[in-house]
Parts: sequence; structure tokens; C-alpha cells
Amino acid sequence: MSDLPNLVWLRAFEASARLKSFTAAAEELGLTQAAVSHQVRSLEKSFGVALFLRRSRHLDLTELGHAYYPTVSQALDDIAYSTRGLIGPAKVHTVTVRAPVSTAVLWIAPNLGAFHSAHPHINIRLISAVWADSTADEDVDIDLRLGPAGWFDRRAHRLSQETVIPTAAPGLARKLQTLPQVFEKTLIHIHGYQDHWQRLSKLENVPMDDRKATLFVDTTLAAIEIAAAGTGVAMLMRRYAELPLAQGRLVHLVKAEIPMGQGHYLMPATGDTPKRAETMLVRDWITSLFD
Repeated sequence: MSDLPNLVWLRAFEASARLKSFTAAAEELGLTQAAVSHQVRSLEKSFGVALFLRRSRHLDLTELGHAYYPTVSQALDDIAYSTRGLIGPAKVHTVTVRAPVSTAVLWIAPNLGAFHSAHPHINIRLISAVWADSTADEDVDIDLRLGPAGWFDRRAHRLSQETVIPTAAPGLARKLQTLPQVFEKTLIHIHGYQDHWQRLSKLENVPMDDRKATLFVDTTLAAIEIAAAGTGVAMLMRRYAELPLAQGRLVHLVKAEIPMGQGHYLMPATGDTPKRAETMLVRDWITSLFD
């Protein structure tokens, strides 16, 4: 476009008009006062009109300058917003963390606010393992997984050994003072962890009626919502249960607790690229959440 003004000149004009000073504009733009003045002069010369009335202590816009300034300011803002949306803000580092969905929602997410307040220059991209295939391993900075030790490379760093507890909504919990009473209620089973109720029965030496009606779900999040609604009782990883327990949505029943046989592990880094300081800071923070 042959009638498009030089963008460097426009930037100098916008800053000078907003700050009413070539000197202040120069400080903001990291230039000399003479350079800013020259750029504005060049813009005026290209138009053949004056945009400023040069006073001894400040600048005033001419009538044409007043008319032109809002358009230039808006155009530069639009460019900045579009660039930030596409590429991200300057000097902000993004660290990608992949974690099991319930770990991401119930353990990491509630603590993100405090981390972000302390480290506003770091963006965390939290990816649920449900969508693991959407992110290549080499694009994941921190990979957090849950399972038995035998599932993982010996270089994986164990953060925790998890336990599970029986839970129920407060209204239902008041009626359940013993484990036999708990076993009489609708038992909520989580896919992949169906043996937790049977293991609790065996460890506590309390028989359980296997013919009792049960509910099956595929995520801890679903089990929490069903239990909180008073529909049944759920065996939950204690770490996952802490938030609904603290909120008063669930109650820990009969103080029973058994080993889960699984833990959270930080996987070894992929590739040979040295880790950035921001990545190591986030990794240390993730580790601290499991202390």
C-alpha cells in the first residue's frame, strides 16, 4: 500500500502525542529526543501538514493532529493485541505440564493462583493426560504420571505413595458410623480402581455383600460429584479428596485408610536440550505440592 505511512514514524507520533513531549516519548521508546523529533518531522513532511504545535515546555496537537491521533493509537493497539494473542506476551515464558486429569483439576489447578501471583512472568500450560495425544512428548516440559512403580522407567522420580479413603456426603455420613453400615450403601467404583472396596473389606476383615448394587464411573471427578449428591459412597485417593473434604462436600468415613499401591512420578526429560530456569522453577513447585 503506497499510502501507508512509515510505522516507525507513526510510533514516534503516537508516543509524542500521548505524552505531549518528544523527550518523554524518547525515554519510552528508548531513543534520543533528536531521533523522535526527526521521525515526527519526517511524518509531517510526508503529509505536507503540521501535526504538532511546538511550545517551549510541551507539545500541542494541531487540529489535524487531534483528528489523526485516535486512528493511529487504535491501529498500534490492534497490532500489539494481535501479536500478543498469536505469539504471546514478550518476556513471558510458557512451561507445559502434562498430568492425569484428576491430578490436574483437583491438586494442581487449586494451587496455580498462588504460583502465578509469585511468578507472573511464567505461563503454565496445563494439559490433561486425557488429551495426551494432542501434545507430542518433546513439547511437554514436565510430565507427571500416576501408577505403580513397575509402569515407569527407573529414572522416573517418585513424588508420592498414595492412599485411598471411603467418603460420602455429610448428610449420608451421619448415618454411617461403622464399616458394615458403609458397605450397605451404594458403592461407587472408579474404572481401573474397582478393587479398592474389596481391599478395604479384606484389610479391615469386614465382609462385603458382592451382590450389592454398585455404580461405575471412569473418572474420580464423576465419583466425587455422585458421592457429594448423596447417591452413594466412594473410595477416593486421599489427595483427590482433600478439596471436597475441605469444602465440606464430602466426609471421610469411619477414618479408614488403605494403601493405593500407586504413586505420582515425574518422568525423565525427553531430548538433550538443557532445561530452562523457568521449567526447573515449575518442576520444583510441582514437587513441593507432594511434600
